Amino acid sequence: MDFALFCTRVNILFLLIALCSPCKFIQSPMDFGPLNFHQTTDTSSLDFGRIVFDSPSAVLRPQSPKEISLLLGFLSASSFSKVTVAARGAGHSIDGQAQALDGIVIEMDSLPSAISIHRGRESGSSYADVSGGALWIELLRESLRFGLAPRSWTDYLYLSVGGTLSNGGISGQTFKHGPQISNVLQLDVVTGKGEQVTCSPTESSELFFAALGGLGQFGIITRARILLQDAPPKVKWVRAFYDDFETFTEDQELLVAMPDAVDYVEGFILLNEQSLHSSSVAFPSHLEFTPEFDSNGSNYRVYHCIEFAIHDYQVESTDVERVVTEISRKMSHIPSHFYSVEVSYFDFLNRVRMEEVSLRSRGLWEVAHPWLNLFVPKSGIREFKDLLLDNISPTDFEGLVLIYPLLRDKWDANSSAVLPDGGGRAEEQVMYIVGVLRSANPATCAAQCLRDLLRRRRRVAKVATDPRIGAKQYLARHPSQSQWQDHFGRHWDRFVARKAQFDPLSILAPGQGIFPRTYASSS
Repeated sequence: MDFALFCTRVNILFLLIALCSPCKFIQSPMDFGPLNFHQTTDTSSLDFGRIVFDSPSAVLRPQSPKEISLLLGFLSASSFSKVTVAARGAGHSIDGQAQALDGIVIEMDSLPSAISIHRGRESGSSYADVSGGALWIELLRESLRFGLAPRSWTDYLYLSVGGTLSNGGISGQTFKHGPQISNVLQLDVVTGKGEQVTCSPTESSELFFAALGGLGQFGIITRARILLQDAPPKVKWVRAFYDDFETFTEDQELLVAMPDAVDYVEGFILLNEQSLHSSSVAFPSHLEFTPEFDSNGSNYRVYHCIEFAIHDYQVESTDVERVVTEISRKMSHIPSHFYSVEVSYFDFLNRVRMEEVSLRSRGLWEVAHPWLNLFVPKSGIREFKDLLLDNISPTDFEGLVLIYPLLRDKWDANSSAVLPDGGGRAEEQVMYIVGVLRSANPATCAAQCLRDLLRRRRRVAKVATDPRIGAKQYLARHPSQSQWQDHFGRHWDRFVARKAQFDPLSILAPGQGIFPRTYASSS
């Protein structure tokens, strides 16, 4: 055995003794050969949700994937350790999914943010090699220098590439090219056994598809090869308003059925003046839309907004204004409430940053976010909407309710992402993603209020995931393995088999609460 590696293993053994001790005596930093551990940082027990605060015993800020491999390799070979490990991206989790109680958190932002662009000779053959800790905004800026951009992206560009691919890579822009995980050519993954593997649809394919949408359960993504496309210079950004839910969903489905003309579709339920403002703060045009939100008896009137974009400017003869006019004539929005504006491609993709700035200015960014994210089959979307409105109070709702359709055939069934079964209708190709993106304003919602919001969230999720509606939660944290088994349904056996193959001791991603940590055999 190499002497340096032997010394590293001895040093990590001392670390494990420290971790297993009832007395937490880890100091910052601790030098274990090539691994430099720190005591708990301000961010290691904190995520965007600010609901769960599971503190680790140590933090690793690796400088290379090799350091991650050394740690996981030693932990998987230890016959007495029950230490768990969570990879933390840019704080993307909502309910502590990226935390590790009394374990080790790997802060991925310490990895070098390496991005290399490869421009292909043919359309659709350009790609970028991106380190797992890099942010999507960094990839976008670098690829735009070459006139390129990712084929699919996240609504919020300040998330890490590896973390979003592990969690499914959902975004409002995915109906044309599919989600982020359908636009990945290759991955470098460190498995729970410490193995460094380069995988693709044809090489180590089982790990490749397991890691995509795998909730971090099978490995830590340290590099991804992302498909790129030619980037248009400008975008025609359109908004239309509705006072009828069925008309709203019909028009959304009309738009996603036109992939040659429309590049992006998203929708909002507008509950009050605040939600109207929040959903429109980045739209660089005055909206002369003044809805009447006042309640009438037990009925509270809500409105809806469709947002879509056209950015196929590669063809010089394209008359974008004519395309927008033709599309608007097919829609059934409220007359005169149809708005369009032209913006740069970068500004359009980075629009959520403006919403963040607005929330920060109102003290609503670094607060608890009891979010609920669901995939809902088309057959259950109307009933789900009624369920949701029965369990929220529009008068004091702070945040956004996103609702828009996705196309099922854009998803690779081999990935670990779990979609609804489609209400028993095999031909149902449209499903909806719903995001109840709520902020718990500490000025108006104290601890008891937050607990009430969480109870309501559980109630909505429980009813929505019953067979009647047939929804599936996205970014969930279920309290028991039996509930996870219900979540995965017919895919559970495949998920368990992949876990046994790539992380047999359940070292990784303890914050998801899926698999209990086990010991290695004495051998």
